[in-house]
Amino acid sequence: MNVFGRVKTSINTREAAERYGVEVNRHGKALCPFHNDRNPSLFVDDDHYHCYACGEHGDVIDLTAKLFGLKLYEAAQKLAYDFGITQDKPPDKAMQEKQNRKSEAQRLRENEKLCFSALLEYMKLLQEWKRLYVPRTPEDKHDDRFVEACHNLDYVEYLVDLLIMGDSYERKEVIEMVMTDSKLQKLQKHLKKVRKEEKHIGEQEL
Repeated sequence: MNVFGRVKTSINTREAAERYGVEVNRHGKALCPFHNDRNPSLFVDDDHYHCYACGEHGDVIDLTAKLFGLKLYEAAQKLAYDFGITQDKPPDKAMQEKQNRKSEAQRLRENEKLCFSALLEYMKLLQEWKRLYVPRTPEDKHDDRFVEACHNLDYVEYLVDLLIMGDSYERKEVIEMVMTDSKLQKLQKHLKKVRKEEKHIGEQEL
């Protein structure tokens, strides 16, 4: 039996989809990774997948090829190695690098986790600053941290809400916006600086 036969008899489409970053619910429905899907229109069964919105259709090898931009034979090889069902010699370096690429769905999920983690930490920090540094009298000078919280908190809360409750299209838009122009790296650097300053202040108070 060749690699195509081994893959098709050993790996079902659903388990491959889930391994490669497509979240399939108990009804076999998922947000289609091949278009901006607002509602789950991809149906994933054991032996095939079909999107009722964009028309993408095929078996486990077709799905893997489409997710990673591979030829069908390369996709079959990737499945065989990833699921440990082949005794063939390891692929050469160029093929291994190609097979190790992450799918768009996997990259999106990883970026979503990074963005959510940073935005959630920043939101909690701003909420704390707005509570701790609010002016007690009209004559009090506004603390820079209070000003920053007033300027940014509502928007950051909105972004966090979208990442929690938004559809795939809305979440992808948030991720792309946060990842553009090194915004995420700048936010992470800002949070790191704040943590360092707070740690230094805490050590001085001991």
